[in-house]
Amino acid sequence: MGSAISYFILVPMVYLAALVFVVGVAFKAIALLRAPRHSAPLRVYPRPKAPALAALSDTFLMPQIRSQNPVFWFFLVIYHVGFVLLILGHLDLFPGITIMPEESVHMVGNGFAGVAVTLSVLYFLLRRMRGGVKDISVFGDYLLLLLLLFLFLTGDTISWANSWNEDGFVLGKVEFADYLQILTKFSFESPRDALDGSHYIVVVLHVLLANLFLMTFPFSKVMHTFFAMPLNRLRRGF
Repeated sequence: MGSAISYFILVPMVYLAALVFVVGVAFKAIALLRAPRHSAPLRVYPRPKAPALAALSDTFLMPQIRSQNPVFWFFLVIYHVGFVLLILGHLDLFPGITIMPEESVHMVGNGFAGVAVTLSVLYFLLRRMRGGVKDISVFGDYLLLLLLLFLFLTGDTISWANSWNEDGFVLGKVEFADYLQILTKFSFESPRDALDGSHYIVVVLHVLLANLFLMTFPFSKVMHTFFAMPLNRLRRGF
């Protein structure tokens, strides 16, 4: 991959993706707040004695899904737990944040969080290829899942490669911190020196897929991330 293209992906495109993400989410939120009030009541009856706890349970434990499709529920739980660990792992790469030791070449979860979300997304993708779920699936559903699948696979490659041998393909917290400093300081320096080695092309592909995910996020079904809790609060009546 040409140096100019890789530089664009690793620096300017990251800022562009972040801007699209923030503006897109804000636009969706404003559009929802300005939408006409729903004519039918959304509250679930009977009202629980502890509506706040019920809303939290609906959002994070998903009891309705567990009772109807335990296998789907299992992979949903694995996916969400793994995704939270991945967020913590990426935050740990920023200077001044220490979750894993500075000298560690592994992220939070030691690579297993990435495998968990990868297997979960693979299940979600295969699930949409059969039965009644296939009938209600659209092209965008498959595109989003494929984007997530390859995003996680490239991340797994970076993470697990640290354990493959003692010499090459190691990319630890220090290297990523140097790259993130370029972004946070808006220095627009080339990340090639910070991300040195044969793993560079994998990092570029991973960041490219992450950029594409951020840019499509506000226009995809993943937007439920921001609306699940407010909706459950309305359903539970508090």
